[in-house]
Amino acid sequence: MVARCSKEWEEAGGIAAQALALQARAAPLAHADAEAWEDALSALRRAGAGGSDDGPRRNHVLERKLERAAVVPLEIAALGADTAALAVIAAERCDGAYRADAAAAAALAAGGARAAAHLVEVNLGVREGDERLAQARGSEQAAAEAAERLLSAIR
Repeated sequence: MVARCSKEWEEAGGIAAQALALQARAAPLAHADAEAWEDALSALRRAGAGGSDDGPRRNHVLERKLERAAVVPLEIAALGADTAALAVIAAERCDGAYRADAAAAAALAAGGARAAAHLVEVNLGVREGDERLAQARGSEQAAAEAAERLLSAIR
């Protein structure tokens, strides 16, 4: 909206197209996240119930499902960082009347990145030193910094 409403900004069309591309990436990730978590949760339940699979095979299957479940929140966190960064660009170049909207978009993106990083850290049992956790936290931090930069500028 910010880019589309800024009539005097030459690159607004390109920024709007990037925002739509980010939006198109987000919708399937929400579905994929729910699906991957349900799959992992089912595997956790079967492992806890001592299903019919032998131990090593069951553990391998569970590990792979948890790995898949970790990939999606990582993508969501990265998407949040990308969205917040795009909001900063939009805020710097848009019509002044829409800067608060860009800041709101960055804040929402930062919230999504934070929630996704939380899922990587807590729900998936990732330990300190794990590269996935470092990536998730990096995305969370980048999105939070972008949002704070915009929010502090309009307060």
